[in-house]
Amino acid sequence: MVGNVLHLLPFGSGRPGTMDDSLPGSPPDRGGFYRFYTILEDNSPGKTGKLPVSSSIAQAKTLPMNIDQLIDEIERLPSDWHLAGTMQTRTLRTIAKHAAPRRIVNSAETGSGKSTLLFSHLSQHHKVFALEGENRSITVVRESTLFNPATVEYVEGFTQQTLPGHRFEQKLQMALIDGPHGFPFPELEYYYLYPHLDTDAVLIVDDIHIPTIYRLQEFLREDEMFEHLETQGSTAFFRRTDAPVFDPLGDGWWLQEFNKKRFPMGPPKSAMKRARGWLRQRLRAIKGR
Repeated sequence: MVGNVLHLLPFGSGRPGTMDDSLPGSPPDRGGFYRFYTILEDNSPGKTGKLPVSSSIAQAKTLPMNIDQLIDEIERLPSDWHLAGTMQTRTLRTIAKHAAPRRIVNSAETGSGKSTLLFSHLSQHHKVFALEGENRSITVVRESTLFNPATVEYVEGFTQQTLPGHRFEQKLQMALIDGPHGFPFPELEYYYLYPHLDTDAVLIVDDIHIPTIYRLQEFLREDEMFEHLETQGSTAFFRRTDAPVFDPLGDGWWLQEFNKKRFPMGPPKSAMKRARGWLRQRLRAIKGR
């Protein structure tokens, strides 16, 4: 018998993972419009696999689908789909919002999950630095029918090792930091990503409710290389300005706004207040002798 299997294809695709504009009814631009195709599979005895693309597309029902509808499908994934937790739907929508006015040719993220499903349709070339682990964070994405494998390259391993050894050959229009969260690993990921951000690129920092990551986004808010766009839940969004790239092999701490506003650092005011109070008590005690 012939059964229906749901697959997501980018608009204009003659088959999954292609950018062939020969399909009738494809919109004239690439402004984030997608279609679901019900690809027919022949499961009769002695017959396995999909029908030839030409015949299956001819027989398939098509349903126009924009990015919002794609995210709706991602939201319907079961709660235990990713054992390490997943990005909130409102955050996915915010990623899509900031991608919409931009041409995302190259992008990157640390970590793998729902955001990877989304990026696989927002970006022409998306690099994912992730570790499989017990959470199967890579496998669950690759096995999803919402995943477009043609646009994604996985660099598997610890990001502390893979990012330093990776050579980015093109500027990035979007980057998401969502790998290991312990200090200083998000800062390490930032170090290896920021020199490759294109002007007007969007840098996304997830999990800023963690104190050390919150401090990272505080730094970025004040740095001349970035403009804070918004914060959605525990995720901060920044735009790369046209300021020169801070030399990744230099020093120049005195040029960074975060340092200029706080230098020199001393004891916290509360500690200084306690110290002054202690000193006044000691002076009174000495005078009273």
